[in-house]
Amino acid sequence: MNKNQSRVILIGPGKMGSEYYKVLKAMHIEPLVIGRGMQSARKFEETFGVKVHTESITKLLSDNPPQYAIVASSVESLISNTIELLDCGIKNILVEKPAGIYSHEIETIINKAKGMNANVYVAYNRRFYSSVEKVLEIIQEDGGVSSFHFEFTEWIDKITENANKYNQEYKEAWVVMNSSHVIDLAFFLGGWPREISTYAMGKVAWHKTGAIYAGAGISEKGALFSYQANWNAPGRWGVEILTRQHRLYLKPMEKLVIQKKNEVAMNEVDLDDEIDRNFKPGLYREVESFLNGINDGKKVTIEEQKEHIKIFRSIELKDGF
Repeated sequence: MNKNQSRVILIGPGKMGSEYYKVLKAMHIEPLVIGRGMQSARKFEETFGVKVHTESITKLLSDNPPQYAIVASSVESLISNTIELLDCGIKNILVEKPAGIYSHEIETIINKAKGMNANVYVAYNRRFYSSVEKVLEIIQEDGGVSSFHFEFTEWIDKITENANKYNQEYKEAWVVMNSSHVIDLAFFLGGWPREISTYAMGKVAWHKTGAIYAGAGISEKGALFSYQANWNAPGRWGVEILTRQHRLYLKPMEKLVIQKKNEVAMNEVDLDDEIDRNFKPGLYREVESFLNGINDGKKVTIEEQKEHIKIFRSIELKDGF
């Protein structure tokens, strides 16, 4: 293992792991790639010309463990892989969202990390979009968020095949598993709920707890918010942020459209987003923040995710607090 390989472990040679690998290579880092699925391992090796180690994490890292690890394995194995990395002495871990679908699963990681004096972060790459960076600047200039709205409609016809890869327990947690991307971003920008009322009705074949969602509340920052989603109707993910001077549209979230006060026109903002066009949007800056320990307020700690999971579940199961 060369010097660069010893610095970062990449768990999971699948679709998301491939995106992380592209970023690491651009940073001149050759990670040690570990995977358990032979088919995905072979595909990764053929694509990138890099060996995928299929031995156990513990066996591979028994001596001289690296400083950093990225966990991009299947959602069912995120918890176990993170725990195993911690047991091997890894001190800095970035695990793909949502890390786990229950707060008690997250608590397991928290307790282990605390005992190891380790840092574990949950990857929500949309916080690192160029569009979001611009929104944060405008929010600061305008004196904060006064209200916000978000939509997390899922395209059921397109995602059913993907969803059916998971067992029913995970499919019934699809708001946590997938929709949490947009929910996390909305609350990151406008403040996490201090109060929330949640409503849900309807169902789809593999998600019986709901398909039509609506709710509202007030955030810790004092901003009123609302949300809606209808998985049985047309729609898309989106976030709208309102300040005293602007309405900011992130729909799609990679782009930013602004409406100024007392004006009807909505204008798309030119963004310095080359890095988001060259890699999976947000991922380069997220990995950069993780590896360099940048104090940007964007990384989600495992402790924060435990509380966030409760909110995601309250929306999914219509039991607001």
